[in-house]
Amino acid sequence: MTETPDRLPETDDQLDPDTLAIRTANDQLRTSFSGGRVMMTQGVNALADATIAKVLRAVREFDDFSEDNDPYGTHEFGMLDIDGERVMFKIDAYDQNLEYGSPNPADPSVTIRVLTILLASEY
Repeated sequence: MTETPDRLPETDDQLDPDTLAIRTANDQLRTSFSGGRVMMTQGVNALADATIAKVLRAVREFDDFSEDNDPYGTHEFGMLDIDGERVMFKIDAYDQNLEYGSPNPADPSVTIRVLTILLASEY
């Protein structure tokens, strides 16, 4: 991947190709829950069913990315409040064995993405 910019580009077409590929794959996983694995922590799983449904919907619809919560432009993290609970999500890119970080997060042939949804209190 190219050097990290001092400031995020204004539009997707200004991103370097690797960052755009990572962002696209992360957005696909977050918005459709396809293209990787989705995990919930015990704390999220213990919430009421209606609250879990709200959490999942909110993660899918999240688009409040900014320089503060998305400094690299890859759309891999978000934080939101649902029914009085602060919820976070994080997308990590692993190697094919899920042992180490991916050797190239922009390349889906060597990467498995994992979206983890957790309560902020579990962090």
